[in-house]
This record gives sequence, C-alpha cells and structure tokens, in this order.
Amino acid sequence: MGVKTMLPNYELGFYALVVTCAVVYSGSGIFEASRDNMNRKAFRDGIKPGWHYFGRKMDVADFEWVMWFTSFRNIIIFALSGHVLFGKICSMTVPQHRAVMYMIYGALAVLGSMGLVYLMIILSHCLVLYSVALAKQKWLCYVAGLCCLASFKVEPFGSWQSGFVTGAFDLQDVLFYGGSTFTIMRCMSFALESSEKKEGIYSIFDLLKYNFYLPFFFFGPVMTFDQFHAQVSTRELRRKDDEMKNIRVNALLHVGAIVAVDIFFHFFYILTLPSDLKFVTRLSDWSLAGLAYSNLVYDWVKAAVMFGVINTIARLDHLDPPQPPKCITMLYIFAETHFDRGINDWLCKYVYDHIGENHDNILKELLASVTTFAVTTLWLGPCEIVYIWSVFNCFGLNFELWVQKFFQLGPFAKLEAKLSGAMSRRIRAAFGAVNFWAIVLYNIPALSSLDFALLVTKRLLVTGFPVSTLSIWFITYCGVQLIKERERILAIQEEEKSDKAKVE
Repeated sequence: MGVKTMLPNYELGFYALVVTCAVVYSGSGIFEASRDNMNRKAFRDGIKPGWHYFGRKMDVADFEWVMWFTSFRNIIIFALSGHVLFGKICSMTVPQHRAVMYMIYGALAVLGSMGLVYLMIILSHCLVLYSVALAKQKWLCYVAGLCCLASFKVEPFGSWQSGFVTGAFDLQDVLFYGGSTFTIMRCMSFALESSEKKEGIYSIFDLLKYNFYLPFFFFGPVMTFDQFHAQVSTRELRRKDDEMKNIRVNALLHVGAIVAVDIFFHFFYILTLPSDLKFVTRLSDWSLAGLAYSNLVYDWVKAAVMFGVINTIARLDHLDPPQPPKCITMLYIFAETHFDRGINDWLCKYVYDHIGENHDNILKELLASVTTFAVTTLWLGPCEIVYIWSVFNCFGLNFELWVQKFFQLGPFAKLEAKLSGAMSRRIRAAFGAVNFWAIVLYNIPALSSLDFALLVTKRLLVTGFPVSTLSIWFITYCGVQLIKERERILAIQEEEKSDKAKVE
C-alpha cells in the first residue's frame, strides 16, 4: 500500500505516549544502574573521574570518542582550521586552481603528521592503481584495488608496511590505516571511472587532487571520483540561497551533539555496563533492551558528528559531500542500515547495484549482497566478529527480499488489496517491528560483544517470553508507526516540491 496512508491522530498520539513512557522507564533503569555502580571494580577501566561537583564519573570506554576530544583535539582544530583559511584564500584568489591548492595543503599536512615514508607508501599505491587504470579493464581495477586493500588489512602485509613508518605516537595506527584504506577506495573509484571514460584517461594529478583533499583523507567519507571531479572543476563558485545559514546551523547542531553526548556519558554508562556480563544479567529485560538500543544510537551519533564536521568543512569548499547516516531510530529496513553513507554509496555504485541491477531477481540479489559484504569485510579487516556481523546483515538484507517476494505472490497480494490502507500499514508495521530488533541484534556484536548480543537475544526471545517479548514488540510497533508517519509527511512534502517545480 502507498506510503501516504494516514492513521487517525488519536491512534498516533497513543503510539507516541507508549513509546515515550517506555523510553523513560527503560532509561530510568539504566540511569539507576549507572549511578549505583560507578565505583564497581569491574568498571575501573571504562569509568574515569568526571564532574566532581555533580558527583558523577564519565564513561570513557569508547576509544574513538576519547581520542577525538583529548589527544587528537588540537590536531583536528589546527589542521582543519588551516584548511578552511587556506581554502577561503584560494577560492577568492585562484578558484580555477583551488583543487591543486587543496592537494598541496593536504599532502603537506600528511607529510607533517605521518612523515615522508608514509607519504611515499600512499603515493606508491596511487601510482600502481593509476597504472592499472591505463588498461581500462574493470576486472583488473577490481583485482588490483582489492589486492592493495588486502595489503593493509591482512597480516603480515599490513604490519610490514606500517613497519616502514618510523617513530611512534598515540594516533599513528589510527591515521596509518585510516588514510591508507580510504586512499585505496578512492583510487579504485578513480580507476573504475577512468575505465568508463570514452576518450582518453584522467591524469595522475586528477587522482592526487582527489586523494589528498585533507578533510576526507584520514577518516572519509569516500566521495566517488566522478562527483568530486565535477564539483572541484567548477570555476564559478556560487552559494545557494541560505546555504551559509544552513552551514552555520549544522555546525551549531554538531557542537550541541558533542555537548549532549558528554553530558549523557556522565549519567548513562551505556558502553561500560555491557562489558560486565555478570552485572547486566541482573538488569531487567527493559533496561537490557534499552542498553542494546542505546549502543546503536550512540554509534550513529558518533558517525553523524564525525562526518557532519567533515561535511561542514567540505561545504565551505563548495562541495556537496555524502550525507550523514540515517538515524538508527528511523530505521526498520536493512537496505537503509549504514553508518557511513560514503562507503555505502561506493559499494552500491561499484558492487551492489552493478551486480544486482534492479534487485528484483533473488539469485542476483544474493550474489550482489554476498559480494558487497565480502568487500565490506575486507574493508573493515577480516576477523571473527566482522565475519559474524557480515553474515547476519547479509542474511537480513536477503531475507527482506525473500519475505517481500513471498507476500507479493497472488493470494497474498489479493488479500492485501481487500484491506484498507490503514490496516495494511498496521500489518506492515508489525513485521517492521520484528525487523527493527533484527537490525539491533545483528549489529550489537560489532558494537559491543558477541556475548552481550547473545544475552540480549536470550532474554528477549527465550526467558522473557511471552511478557517481555510481546510488550517490547508492541512498543517497537508503535515506534515503527511513528517512523512511517514521518515518512508519509516527507513524501507529501517531496511531492508538493515536485509539483511546484513543474509549474514553474
């Protein structure tokens, strides 16, 4: 049935009330567990002194978040501020050569932070993949690119290359593997786009300008070469209406999100609590479900902040970078589940859509998804937890298509056609609620631990059945209905914009 099907306001109000009460109740359980156990011996490594005047300690279990706002904070501010000032000067004085200026600044920043040997390693991979691109054979681009990626992600090749970088500092490994793997993805995009070019080939300087754009270099997102090349080649730099206002608003929102997470970590120890399985077994089913869900929400916030800050810098440079990931709260479909939209766009364009085509054929879809998750596994770094994550999510993506195809068969299609739009929406939301928790449980192993994921699954589906299972399912159903309502409103707004554009 159409996405524009409307439900009564009183029904939506009831759903909102149920979800609000459930979130407050679950959150209160996590808050009490955090407050009463902050001095627990098992939590010493994850909870450190924080706001003494409030009597609160802080959850510091996330290495990345702590890294950004302690040891890496000054480097981020210095490097990106320098890029913004440098980019502004270039845009005002030599807009036709701004991509070259960005490349020079980026290469010097990489040289200054990681040293000459690392820069040479990156340049050697760029040269190898540029040489492969000259052949204009897609299969050769894939093979060479994946082999280069494996050389950083598979031992002993990764350690062998990192061993050439002399000296040591806290962030060396993070910057080394981040810059290296993102470089390979960009080089593969360049090679694949070059193979599509009908006449000639892009120059080596086009590749270097693309790769050494500093905001994207170490942490992404990956912007496909065709989009980057088209945008940086524009000589007439014009802002859209209210663009600067939107940039300032987004920047303030990201600052607000950083402050909110810092406050949250002083009252809810969502990352440290799951590390002690003996302790979390004493939590209620509601608190345990809230803890699992909160881990996914936090990971989304972390990705949104990181890519949001980088995207703000890119927009100041007159680029249109990949959007931040869609909030996990607004997801109940595996096809939309991704924490890095740049990598997702890359995988869809060069792997998933290339093999799966229109995604109607079950066998092609299976091959496309398996291949996509195989590349993703290599990108993340092959290990047991990544294998488990890939298998679960690959299965979830395909199972969605199988269920969809099954219910599109004649008998079910005729039965749904007899139902009202509102009833069809309610039935679909019930299935969406199950899918929502499948997404949560399939991603928890990678974000927390496999043992914690198994504990949550057992409590929600086995020991908590039927009371906890059915009640949490119903609350999730209410949440999915609210998501669908938001999708309905957005669809109507998009249609109105489209109609207005046609009239004009």
